[in-house]
Amino acid sequence: MSLEVQDVIPQRYPFQMIDYFNEVTPGKSASATKLLTINEWFFANQPQDNLVVPRPILIEAVAQTGVAAILSMDEYAGKNVFFGGIRSAKFTDDFRPGDKLTMVVTLQKLKLNVGVGHGEIFREGQMIAEAELVFAIE
Repeated sequence: MSLEVQDVIPQRYPFQMIDYFNEVTPGKSASATKLLTINEWFFANQPQDNLVVPRPILIEAVAQTGVAAILSMDEYAGKNVFFGGIRSAKFTDDFRPGDKLTMVVTLQKLKLNVGVGHGEIFREGQMIAEAELVFAIE
């Protein structure tokens, strides 16, 4: 399913953390891409010789990807999905300007107004981060 980011998630610049969707399967999974540039707002107050994406920003990017898998379902169209929490998160490296991130989220459980998803972030085909996320649907 081909969707435009701004047609699915409510976040806008500067809080929209994904550039485009690669694939969205309603109720099952979503994949999105973010191209990191040196002009990102979260690099503004960092030392220029060691620019690193803050990890909460990465978790938000994964969450926004997962929201697409939920809001693309007919029964949740027009609803709000909130980031309900992080059950676990693991990072094996940092992300820097010039990196192309691919976020993949697979929904593991979706019942009534709560969802659980497993998210992964890849750089050049290598998984660098993963997290178990909780979504609250209103």
